Amino acid sequence: MREHDIIAWDGTKIRTWHAPGEGTPVLLCPGVGSGPESWPSLTDRPGLVSWYMRGTMGSDRPVDERNISLDDHVQDALAVLDDAGVERCVVAGWSMGVTIAAELALRHPERVAGLLLVAGAPGDSFDAMLPLVPKNVRRLVGLTGTKLLQQAGPVLDQVLHRVPVTDATAFLLRHSGVIKPSSDPKAVTHAVGRFLQHDWRWYFTLALALGETPRQDLSPIVCPVTLLAGRDDLLATTESMSGPVGALPQARLRVLPCSHYLPLEAPEVVADELDLLLDRVSSVDFATSEAFR
Repeated sequence: MREHDIIAWDGTKIRTWHAPGEGTPVLLCPGVGSGPESWPSLTDRPGLVSWYMRGTMGSDRPVDERNISLDDHVQDALAVLDDAGVERCVVAGWSMGVTIAAELALRHPERVAGLLLVAGAPGDSFDAMLPLVPKNVRRLVGLTGTKLLQQAGPVLDQVLHRVPVTDATAFLLRHSGVIKPSSDPKAVTHAVGRFLQHDWRWYFTLALALGETPRQDLSPIVCPVTLLAGRDDLLATTESMSGPVGALPQARLRVLPCSHYLPLEAPEVVADELDLLLDRVSSVDFATSEAFR
């Protein structure tokens, strides 16, 4: 991967990353605090571009720390596309990155040719969590838990920054229910190594700011959409993903025996579904051009 810095609308330095080479452009909207390690089947795909969220993994915190709303993330996505010279492309999102990808398509449909939404609800993330908790209290439980973790950030730093990331660590994670054993041990080790080094108070500050976005109305979206849901996902129920897109004319839903970390557990499926989505986009573009001849 190659990285370089751009300057966002408010002067914040944003670090972007991309796969070198010529290829069909695809924009990845990151989950909170995630990077290329979350997408092991896509990071060497030419044409792929993405960025690190504000205050994580090389991107600076904004001077005004209130500038971490959905508006700011969408503006960062546009800045990444403009820097890469990409006018229109397929946009993918994982976890809370689904909210960013969906909002980009709603506000700038001319820039989004298709959507790949992976293990994340379009808005209202806290209501989408914890399928075993009664629905009427999910948002309260998720929001309260996240606020408590935010306050515990300094303690988490002291503990998690010292956790050794070894094959044994990856084995425990892959057999604890957090990440499924179907994931590749090396990919998990690589992803966890950077993830544990977050400033955890800031991490949960980002999650709170983006997670409280209201559920998005996706009815105006007409481009091809693919949803990949994890059957055992504790952070984004299948219902929370499928409900908002059920009436869309070009939506495809695939439910996999995965957890929230679907891109690590089924990387080949993610790559295959992206290829299929690109084919659908090409077919729609061809049919549209023919219709106007």
